[in-house]
Amino acid sequence: MIVPDQIEEYAAGHTTPPTDLLQALAAETRETLRAPQMLTGTIEGRFLELLVFGLGAKRVLELGTYSGYSSLSMAAGLPKGGHIDTCEADETHAEVARRYIAQSPYADRITVHIGPALDTISQLEGEFDFVFIDADKENYLNYYEALLPRLAEHGVMAIDNTLWSGRVLDEGDDSDATKAIREINDRIAEDGRVVAVQLTVRDGVTLVRRA
Repeated sequence: MIVPDQIEEYAAGHTTPPTDLLQALAAETRETLRAPQMLTGTIEGRFLELLVFGLGAKRVLELGTYSGYSSLSMAAGLPKGGHIDTCEADETHAEVARRYIAQSPYADRITVHIGPALDTISQLEGEFDFVFIDADKENYLNYYEALLPRLAEHGVMAIDNTLWSGRVLDEGDDSDATKAIREINDRIAEDGRVVAVQLTVRDGVTLVRRA
């Protein structure tokens, strides 16, 4: 988290609460899965839903399903005929996501793909109206380069964890994930092909469109 806990709690308290299904999903995620901090949560979930809704995004690609909270959040913002392709490398995570997706009103709007995200990207055709990147950090730059040319004319890419709990500023942190986040941040800042803004939502979210 970037903002103080009290501010985060205040913001969550002034955000439309999640559905009962999402609350159950969040509870199971925290109780049973590794790395529950990866859970999208109330604020970012509604943020993603409103981005999809505001864009009128009919074709959405997500890299990093985890337990399905973000997929279900975005599905609530889809217009009629919209669809989400979401990529997950961990079958345990995907099983939880599929189970909750099946219980939701959006089961026919979400397809979960298992395997390396770059392989799935190469198999999917066409452009995307909204892309949400929240998978393995070491591949962030590869995902960005693969998907930027495939953004629709008015499409937006959202990249999660780009402030990395402030570790991007820690000169003593040379871990692979931190270096990968710094690399994607610097690449976007210098990329004349895009217009971007880095937000202090949750752990940092960068929004990108083609210039």
